[in-house]
Amino acid sequence: MTVFQEPAPLFPNPTNPLPNPKAPLAFQLAPKTINEFQGQSHLMGVGKPLRNILEQKQLTSLILWGPPGCGKTSYARLVANHLDCHVDMINAVTANIAIMKQCIEQAKQRQKSTLLFIDEIHRFSKTQQDALLPSVESGLITLLGATTENPYFSVISGLVSRCQIVEFKPLSKLSLTKIYDNALDKIKKNNPVKIDPKIKDIVIGECRGDARKLVNYVDIIKNQAIKTKNITLDSIQALLQNQGKSLRKDDHYDLISAFIKSMRGSDPDATVYWLSRLLDSGEDPRFIARRLVIFASEDIGTADPHALPLATAVQQAATTIGLPEIEINLSHVAIFLATAPKSNATYEALKKAKSTIKQGNFHDIPNHLRDSHYKGAKKEGFGQQYQYPHDDPKGIIKQDYLPQKHTFYTPKSIGYEKIIQDRIRWINNYIQKEDR
Repeated sequence: MTVFQEPAPLFPNPTNPLPNPKAPLAFQLAPKTINEFQGQSHLMGVGKPLRNILEQKQLTSLILWGPPGCGKTSYARLVANHLDCHVDMINAVTANIAIMKQCIEQAKQRQKSTLLFIDEIHRFSKTQQDALLPSVESGLITLLGATTENPYFSVISGLVSRCQIVEFKPLSKLSLTKIYDNALDKIKKNNPVKIDPKIKDIVIGECRGDARKLVNYVDIIKNQAIKTKNITLDSIQALLQNQGKSLRKDDHYDLISAFIKSMRGSDPDATVYWLSRLLDSGEDPRFIARRLVIFASEDIGTADPHALPLATAVQQAATTIGLPEIEINLSHVAIFLATAPKSNATYEALKKAKSTIKQGNFHDIPNHLRDSHYKGAKKEGFGQQYQYPHDDPKGIIKQDYLPQKHTFYTPKSIGYEKIIQDRIRWINNYIQKEDR
């Protein structure tokens, strides 16, 4: 479609709801009213936030976060149909800064509010996302972004802080059943056909909460209906199998979970297998790289100091090297992390420290640790009794860094943490000798 075409084809005019039997099935099934929308009862039920936006016609900037086929784009259609505003649609995969600037410039000239829907907003670079900030902040643009990735990682903090983050869930079996029944009614209206009722359970089970996948399956049934008036379970199962991996992708969350747990379990073969499955399913290499960076600190930490630099290196590579070459880098780092010594000591230390603070242990900063480099600091005695560790031949001086003793970090007897254990023991012994 043309990016700024009005009315945009993505958003059919609600005043002209006559169905087009030749339109794609997905377009025919798209909800035109609030009551036709399936799923997300926690957001679209009576009195719930997204329903209130439609009924009260008061839109705020939103980022819709959820797996494929859960209704994010369908909700955007409803917003465009219910609110009196101009609608521009951008897909982050194909759009660039020039297109965004054109949209923003036209919004300035227009005498009505502008809704900018950005599909796959996580695909925008930081520079592209930064370009949106001034217009969103000023209210010139109302942003409606859709993403399958956690926006707290994939969208810049400036946009996240100016938008409401709304999480969509995979569709329930009940919602998928309603969509399936509606789709079959449309098929039978134009093609009187007998369909084995057992097909419904098979198709819905394969969808795993994804309405787009469901529509793809029903499209197969529709095409089969043109050839035969009796659609059996065996014939559909054979057709579905011929669709291959594109119709049988594993669940995003289950795959990444298996991948992480295999690395944590130090199984390099399982790790590279699940990595391959992730890549084979079309997972974004940048998402995989981010998970490797998190894993390096959470599950290895100081047990192997090389883990985090390698993980951050592959994250940088993921932004500059495309497929298929980046797969080699991911395999390299994933296998290294899988075979590295494991320790969550640094992660546990952080949790213990945060827990201590939550319990109300807000210690005053000792005067000798305070900043002494500003006017008036010396008068207050700040930093005056601080002892500089490098003045000691060993670089260790006994002084208090906390008013009350706490032990948060406990290294394990594995990998480099063995060396850290010995180092901590030596430091403690050296300080005790100073006391004597």
